[in-house]
Amino acid sequence: MENHRRDLKGRGSQINPPNRFDRTHVIDDFEQLEYDEDFQAELRRLPTVYLDDDSKTVVSENDSPDIPFRYSLNPYRGCLHGCAYCYARPYHEYLGLNAGLDFESKIYVKHRAADLFREFLNRSKWQAEPITFSGVTDCYQPAERQFRLTRQCLEVALEARQPLGMITKNALVARDLDLLREMAQLRLVHVNISLTTLDAELARTMEPRTSSPTARLKAMSVLSEVGVPVNVMVAPVIPGLNDSEVPAILKAASESGAQSAGTVLLRLPLTVRPVFQEWLERTQPLKKDRVEGLIRSCRDGELNSSVFGERMRGSGPIAEQIQQTFRIFRKKYGLEGPLPAYNCEDFRPPRLRGGQLRLF
Repeated sequence: MENHRRDLKGRGSQINPPNRFDRTHVIDDFEQLEYDEDFQAELRRLPTVYLDDDSKTVVSENDSPDIPFRYSLNPYRGCLHGCAYCYARPYHEYLGLNAGLDFESKIYVKHRAADLFREFLNRSKWQAEPITFSGVTDCYQPAERQFRLTRQCLEVALEARQPLGMITKNALVARDLDLLREMAQLRLVHVNISLTTLDAELARTMEPRTSSPTARLKAMSVLSEVGVPVNVMVAPVIPGLNDSEVPAILKAASESGAQSAGTVLLRLPLTVRPVFQEWLERTQPLKKDRVEGLIRSCRDGELNSSVFGERMRGSGPIAEQIQQTFRIFRKKYGLEGPLPAYNCEDFRPPRLRGGQLRLF
């Protein structure tokens, strides 16, 4: 896989780190083409490719003690947002691709997501409990504007009275206000909006194709005004980069109608690490050493920890200081309370396409 930095606009990664499952890696050698301006210009163009995903199921189950939900639905694999820190990047390696540019430019689309969701909810053993959209990549990433798979799945959930938790950092969620309002009236939905920074320039480089911080706050306001419960996720907190913004982010979210808040410390598992480090060196050269040092101070000298119970929070004095700051200001701005309980009592299996009988 190539490791040449491409100088691409609108991409969080500029490299293609080797796929950890491949034994052979290809490294670019463009020395002889250094002065070929046409070739260099072509390198800076990386179109997005949409690929068909023929998965037979669309709902995944996990038993991680660190994840607050059991079931999740992901309409897409890969994510156009291109966040440099995204923990989901290594999933692309299972598809024979890489966690760098491939992850944010080769997007797998589950065109049958809504039908597969109907089939899942028609299983006789299904006992309604919340399903999260999405546990891995963002269900409202830019691809959703074109394919509308998340909206189709919302329609299924509303028909079935199936409770959902939505996680996104894209203001596109407000497009589905009509469905979300009705679901909120039936106590079927919570929306979690991730807000990493209030600095528009930092967001543009770190999360290049996400909505701006202002747009995300506006989405919170629009949703909360019609009764949709909103939780703000201050995630990830990156020591030395955005940790000082925690109080301001919580204040802005509270003023925009959020009712509760959560946080996660930066995680750099597997091939997320080289992507984030390259981004940090390229965009924050003066802060790089300090940020990496502070991350290590929260991870027992390493850049990542996979230990259950601390991988989302970190350990040590710096991590505890971040958590304490978060707790103090969450309380100050009235974001401590839980969101309204889900209604799991009114579930009814949705109608199957073509009048099929309920699945067994």
